[in-house]
Amino acid sequence: MSFLDVLYFIIPSAIFYAAPLILVAIGGVFSERSGVVNIGLEGLMVIGAFVGILFNLLFADTFGAATPWISLIAAMVAALLLSLLHAVASISFRADQVVSGVAINLLAVALSLYLVKRIFDKGQTDFITERFSRYNVPFLSDIPVIGPLFFTSVYNTSFFAIGVAFVAWFIIYKTPFGLRLRAVGEHPMAADTMGINVAKMRYVAVMISGALAGIGGAIYAQTITNDFGHATINGQGFMALAAMIFGKWHPLGAMGAALFFGFAQSLSIVGSSIPIIQEIPNVFLLILPYVLTIFALAGFIGRANAPLANGKPYIKGQR
Repeated sequence: MSFLDVLYFIIPSAIFYAAPLILVAIGGVFSERSGVVNIGLEGLMVIGAFVGILFNLLFADTFGAATPWISLIAAMVAALLLSLLHAVASISFRADQVVSGVAINLLAVALSLYLVKRIFDKGQTDFITERFSRYNVPFLSDIPVIGPLFFTSVYNTSFFAIGVAFVAWFIIYKTPFGLRLRAVGEHPMAADTMGINVAKMRYVAVMISGALAGIGGAIYAQTITNDFGHATINGQGFMALAAMIFGKWHPLGAMGAALFFGFAQSLSIVGSSIPIIQEIPNVFLLILPYVLTIFALAGFIGRANAPLANGKPYIKGQR
């Protein structure tokens, strides 16, 4: 197998694994740009994965091939509603945002597994029959080198995630809404003085965060695992959080970091099929994404500047 063949094998897989991370990381960017730390991305991914799979199983006969896409909407709504708990605790009650996020993680896992046991009477759901499928992009897949790398055996969800990253960049940096969002995250008192409703902006940002995390979880479950159990989401939310920090709270930076972590995750799955890597013990490949996450943060977090008001509750009139 030549080096180019290895790239043809790894790159599409890396983009495929990165798609859910991109969406969740961008959700984190919206929340933290408004000044609300969202450690609960993992839990929001879990609830999105659970609801996405459950909806798919219940309505596959009704919606047919459109079921996976409609499942994304159901997952988005469920995770958005769960994120409201974090918003109420963090914004209205001014609770510790890290503690609130951890509570969301614990609640999501416990609730989803309890419902799986009650509905399916076992530790995991059945496998879905309607799923996202790979395809070759017409014409573009025929381009030498670039075609096999980026347009062969791809998922629509990968293009969707990359598109969301660019839309998020435009919204945050090129629209009045984005300007207000960044203002409440950098200097909420000044934003309040200018007539911006700080609490409202933060609520909207946290809900966007929940919606994107739910979609990311549902995409992960419907493309990679095709069912839901206790190990369906096992650290991907924290990888997305690391990608957000690694990308300096910028949508395109978060996308690039998510692609890096997706590459590491794809190596852990498909590495055993690559001659160069197959000699490495499988356990090292499996822990690779998490080790790279730790190294990336350990070497980078001190040089990444979060929004100034990130993690700080705002009390109107308080200096």
